[in-house]
Amino acid sequence: MAAAPSAALSRRERQIMDILYRRGRATVGEVMEDLTGQPAYSTVRAQLRVLEEKGHVRHEEQQLRYVYLPTISRTTVRRSALKHLLDTFFEGSPEKVVETLVGPERSRLSDEELERMADLIDKARREAKRR
Repeated sequence: MAAAPSAALSRRERQIMDILYRRGRATVGEVMEDLTGQPAYSTVRAQLRVLEEKGHVRHEEQQLRYVYLPTISRTTVRRSALKHLLDTFFEGSPEKVVETLVGPERSRLSDEELERMADLIDKARREAKRR
């Protein structure tokens, strides 16, 4: 049985997880097709084994091949990554994240994106009042 998923993933591990989420399931060869660069088969297989040990993927045997599948939802991984980002770069403050998004870089956000963000904040306020 795999251990509880740990949050720390390397850049390459995140790339592999993105491939598995996009494909749903993949062999080592299929993962290699989607990776940048030209990693060796044994390297990708080892990285998948590490991801399995960390609890992020599992494998099934199909016709003498291992097929890898994510074990945790993309939403769970996003939340974990966001918490890590928040704690590491923004002192745990969601407000500082928003300030960074809408501050000097505001020109990168469309009016529609800003409106959707405002709607999400309004929705969060309404839900907080119901609790």
